[in-house]
Amino acid sequence: MKRALVRYKKSAFGSYVTRNQKYAPILFFIGGFIFDTLTLGRIDRVYDTVVLCSHMTLLSITLYFFNTVNDDRWEGTFMRRHSHYLPLAIQFFFGALSSAFVIYFFRSVSMSKTLFFFILLVLLLFANEFLKRKISNKYLQFSIYFFISFTFFAFMIPTLIKVMNTFIFIISGLVSLWSTLALIRFIYRSSPVTRAEISLKKLIGLILSIYITINVFYYYNLIPPVPLAMDTGMVAHNVQRINNEYIVTYENNPWYIFWRKHDTNFHRQAGQRVYVFTSVFAPTALKKSIFHRWKWYNPETKKWEVTDDISFKVTGGRDLGFRGYTYKTNLKEGQWKVDVITEEELVLGVVDFVIKNSSVPHKERLVKKTF
Repeated sequence: MKRALVRYKKSAFGSYVTRNQKYAPILFFIGGFIFDTLTLGRIDRVYDTVVLCSHMTLLSITLYFFNTVNDDRWEGTFMRRHSHYLPLAIQFFFGALSSAFVIYFFRSVSMSKTLFFFILLVLLLFANEFLKRKISNKYLQFSIYFFISFTFFAFMIPTLIKVMNTFIFIISGLVSLWSTLALIRFIYRSSPVTRAEISLKKLIGLILSIYITINVFYYYNLIPPVPLAMDTGMVAHNVQRINNEYIVTYENNPWYIFWRKHDTNFHRQAGQRVYVFTSVFAPTALKKSIFHRWKWYNPETKKWEVTDDISFKVTGGRDLGFRGYTYKTNLKEGQWKVDVITEEELVLGVVDFVIKNSSVPHKERLVKKTF
C-alpha cells in the first residue's frame, strides 16, 4: 500500500494533484453542489431523506474526529496520519447540506419576506469556500453546525410525521439544540485538547444566541415555511378544471422578459374576474390550509390594504405541487398583490400584478397552459 502511494505521488498525475491541491476545497464544493442539484428533488423521497441524514450523521462524526484527533489516544493511528483531510470533509458536508437547503428553498416562486433567510443560506454556501483557514476555530465550526442542524430538523421532522405548525417548528428547534449541545458536551468531556482551547460557557452562549435569533426570525415570518414550497404563481384571465387538470389562460410576457412567463400587467374589462393560480408543493400525506391574501396598494395612504383572505386545502404528494386558485371581481385599478400564506401566516410566496382597466376584451399575447 505504501509503495503504491509513493508511486502515485511520483507520477505525473500525482505531481499535478500535489501542485494544485490548494484548489481541492472549491472542487469539493462544486462537486457537492452539482451532485445535489442533479440528484435531489423531493424532500419526502426516500433517496433525499437518506442522503440528507447521511450527510448530517457523517458531519457530526467528522466534527468529533477533527476536535479530538490531537489527543494522545490517536497517536500513531490512521486517523492521526490522515487528519489533514478532515477539514476538507467538514467543508464538503457543510457545502452539501447548505446547497441542498438552497435547492429546496429556491423552489418558491417568490421569497418575499423570507428572502433574507434565503440569502443567509446562499452566503453560508459560498462562505464555506473561505473557511479552510478558519475551520479550526471551534466557535465557528459549531455555530455553522447548529445553524445547519436547525434547518435540517425543520425540514425533516414535519416531513416524517406529516404535520406542520408552530409547535412542530419549536420541537424541531429543541431537537437541534439538544443534539448540538450533546455533541459539544461529548467532545468537551472526551478531549483535553478541546477543553484547553475553548470556553464551554462561551460556546453554549453563542449557540443559544443563534437559537434565539432563528426563533425571532420565525416569529416575524422571516423564515420560509419549510417543507412547503410554492412552485407556480400567476395572475390569470381564466382558470378551468377539467379531468383533474387546470387550464389557465394568462397574458404572456414579451420575448425579451425571459425570467418570467406571465405578464404582471392585467388588462381588465368591467365586471371581469381576476384569477390568481398557484401550485404549492407539500410532502406526501401532509395536509395544510393555504390562504390567498388579496391586497391593494392605496396611493393616498401609501399602504397596502387587505381586501380578502380566501383559503383552500393543500394535500401533499404531487411532484408539481397542489394546484388551487381564487378569484375576485370589481377590483380597483392599480397595484395588487396576493400573499400565499399558511394558517400561521408564514409567507410561501407573493403574486404581484397591476390592474389596468380596458374598454374592450384584451386578446394580445393571451395563452393557455395546462397544469
